[in-house]
Amino acid sequence: MKFVDEVRIGVLAGDGGNGAVAFRREKYVPFGGPSGGDGGDGGDVVLCGDEGLGTLLDLTYPQRIAAERGRDGAGKDRCGRAGRRREVAVPVGTQVFDEATGEPLGDITEHGQELLVACGGRGGRGNIHFATSVDRAPRRAEPGTPGQARQLRLELKVLADVGLLGFPNVGKSTLLAAVSRARPRIAAFPFTTLAPKLGVVAVGGGSRRGGRTFVIADIPGLVPGASRGVGLGLRFLRHVERSRALLHLVTLDYGDGREPLADYLALRRELRAFKPELAELPELVVLSKADLPEVVAAHPGLARRFQEELGIRLRLLSAVSHAGLAALVKALAAQVLVPPAL
Repeated sequence: MKFVDEVRIGVLAGDGGNGAVAFRREKYVPFGGPSGGDGGDGGDVVLCGDEGLGTLLDLTYPQRIAAERGRDGAGKDRCGRAGRRREVAVPVGTQVFDEATGEPLGDITEHGQELLVACGGRGGRGNIHFATSVDRAPRRAEPGTPGQARQLRLELKVLADVGLLGFPNVGKSTLLAAVSRARPRIAAFPFTTLAPKLGVVAVGGGSRRGGRTFVIADIPGLVPGASRGVGLGLRFLRHVERSRALLHLVTLDYGDGREPLADYLALRRELRAFKPELAELPELVVLSKADLPEVVAAHPGLARRFQEELGIRLRLLSAVSHAGLAALVKALAAQVLVPPAL
């Protein structure tokens, strides 16, 4: 399925129904009073969080989403039926903005959460409400008010405890597959991952066995200039914003003059340029592909440089042989999981 994380849609709430002008016409009541009923209220447009959705693809096609109009009032004091509201399912993690003003309207972060984005019009009053002591047969009623119309911008930001970052082809997808049941596409060429992938990591046997879980997101590979739109970065950097911790993967790559310390610093610059708060998140840095002899041989020297120059511990990991995997999961859990209450 195609991954879509930003759409623009129009929403139109239903108009209120008109009030009625009518009079009683019963036999033996020659001067019956007013009996015009009220119009029904127009339907609202509501966005509803659905954890079964992972993309905004379904909303790329409708040009306008409209709710039902309220019915008009009628004689014999009959009020019009209210218009049905229109409910639109969106993925959990969707932020909603008014396209005209840029004002944030809400953030849908839970399954079943509802966000009212367009209010239906109010139904007009029938002439029964306008009778007075001097005008017992009023011939006026109120029209319904129009429903609210808006242009919206919806942005999807994945909800994950840990954001997995790194240059293309450093082994992020392989790591995600090793620690969870997620099955991302894995291949030996850059930009294999073209959309964020989520995986649930079980700690202590998982929730069914009294353990706990956290969610890790594989963000498509970033490159220098990502915060300015280079490569795939600008489109996907926002998916890191909700993370509680970051996991940086680096590895040996002698092509294009790259090396692990420079790669890490480049990614840090992109995070800081995109949103300074991201650079302040707790993080772990891992040298991946430890199943390769040259990586194992280079680790002591690289670890010493990271410690001396940045004060950072450089962990060693092989997602293929699972060397260092259990220790990494334990360290991530310590960063993002709140200790259980005694």
